[in-house]
Amino acid sequence: MPVAGGEPELIPTGFATRINNDHGTSADGSTLAISDQTKTGKSMIYTLPIEGGEPVEITPLAPSYWHGWSPDGKTLVYCANRNQNYDIYSIPVEGGKETRLTTTNGLDDGPEYSPDGKYIYFNSVRSGSMKIWRMTADGSEPTQLTSDQYQDWFAHPSPDGRWLVFVSYEGSIAPDDHPSNKDVMIRILPANGGEPQILAKLFGGQGTMNVPSWSPDSSEIAFVSYRLMKAP
Repeated sequence: MPVAGGEPELIPTGFATRINNDHGTSADGSTLAISDQTKTGKSMIYTLPIEGGEPVEITPLAPSYWHGWSPDGKTLVYCANRNQNYDIYSIPVEGGKETRLTTTNGLDDGPEYSPDGKYIYFNSVRSGSMKIWRMTADGSEPTQLTSDQYQDWFAHPSPDGRWLVFVSYEGSIAPDDHPSNKDVMIRILPANGGEPQILAKLFGGQGTMNVPSWSPDSSEIAFVSYRLMKAP
């Protein structure tokens, strides 16, 4: 749909008709990555031309949920459940062998590359609460970036590399859960760490800002808020 608003246009995605909200575009704008469960009943990652087309299977196993694309266009990063544990993995954009990047018990989710490709930002419960973390692109040197009373999800670095925006739930929400229909905040902090500031308070949660949402000039973000309405 146009950034200024207007009617949405359907992108044809072939057999893939059960696409979830974990999707996004390559840096050059030519290719779309989607997460779809039509084939297996569990989410798998596919790519297709930005204008639409027949999806090409990338991940060999399910469930896999796309979250990030390396700046050079060669690698995808995603959250996947393997052996009853959710960790972060990478895979060549043309498919092949996946590489496990995190190994701690509990949920690691929402991986996204820094604009220079040096780091991957993600959220993790490894400290006991859901917090924003950063590691090098090979999975080493994990560093915790948030530490207050909230449960923090889905950090998105700005294209200019200066900022992170993320979704925060109240501390009463289970650390490994990101439900819908909750009062949440969108917060921002310097990419290298610091004190988070509130950008917006809204009714939302799951789907509010799961994947890259910055404008190319780093001046705006896109997000989804909800309203509950009575059934007709």
